This record gives sequence, C-alpha cells and structure tokens, in this order.
Amino acid sequence: VQLQASGGGSVEPGGSLRLSCTASGGTGSMCSMGWFRQGPGNQREPVSRITSTDKMQDADSVKGRFFLSRDSGKNTIHLEMTLLKPEDTAVYYCQAFCDRTIFWGPGTQVTVSS
Repeated sequence: VQLQASGGGSVEPGGSLRLSCTASGGTGSMCSMGWFRQGPGNQREPVSRITSTDKMQDADSVKGRFFLSRDSGKNTIHLEMTLLKPEDTAVYYCQAFCDRTIFWGPGTQVTVSS
C-alpha cells in the first residue's frame, strides 16, 4: 500500500486547513486510515482515525475542531482542521493499517503562527 498525502501549509491561529491522503496498491476499504502528528521535540501521536467499519476515533486535543471523513471508495480520507492553534503545529503523517501491517505516508508540515 502506498500513501499519497496532500494539503497542509501555514495558517494563522483560528484558521483552517485540509489534509488528504489516498491509498493505492491495496484494498483501501479493508484498511483503517488516519493521521498522526509529530510536533517539535515531541513523539508522534495519533490525531484522528477511521476504521474499516467507519468507526471514528479522535484525540481529545482535536475533538470538535478536526473532522475526518472518508470517500465512498474508501481509498481517500480528508482531515478538515478548524480553529487551529499554535500547538497544532507539527508534521502530519497519514497512516494505513491493512491486514495487520502498518503503512506510513510522507509527512506534510502544518504551521500555525501569527
């Protein structure tokens, strides 16, 4: 499975950004997909995830601000990030969990700063 991410960039506090991730080379519908992030000096942490049965799991720090969705073909996920805070600054990584194997996409930078 290959993961291709897009989106990210720089925004002021309170702004919004959208990340997308498309899985190819495998059966996306059988995979859980989601986003992790790693801020400066921090360990990589989970942000938001959708399981193969469309169950959503969000980190407490992003609940009510970040919204994950999945296309009907189940190969692409979108993370709408709203009310962004400086502490959301990080490199965001798309992850897929398929047949007990973890796949990572390349990181995309999100910077929230005034």
